Amino acid sequence: MVTRLTSIPIALVALMLAAPGAHAAADPRSGHDCFRTNSWDGWSAPGAGDVLYLRVDRHDVFRVDLSPGTHVRKEPGRFLVNRVRGSNWICSPLDLDLTLSDHSRFQEALIARSLRKLTPAEIAAIPRKDLP
Repeated sequence: MVTRLTSIPIALVALMLAAPGAHAAADPRSGHDCFRTNSWDGWSAPGAGDVLYLRVDRHDVFRVDLSPGTHVRKEPGRFLVNRVRGSNWICSPLDLDLTLSDHSRFQEALIARSLRKLTPAEIAAIPRKDLP
């Protein structure tokens, strides 16, 4: 009987992890679109502006507006790092602790002001060179 009860929670967890859409979901508390940090596939910084695009689960793109004057550029050897503190769900700009780093240990803190999932039409409007 004990073996049967302990195998049920393990089976449920395995089923939840294997379910499609397990990485992106709507946050039931806020109605915001959320994603898990491990479903983040890439990033881009169009021009030298205050915007980042994050690719999530191959189809979704989230726009992150940064504090004014950031002027982020994606260059070879530069990496966008997000420190996970607590939950690994990203649902608001407060969940992002972003740093732009390179191999020479240069680090630039980035402050996210807003986070928004783009619609398919908005993604299609982004120039191909600026897509993450």
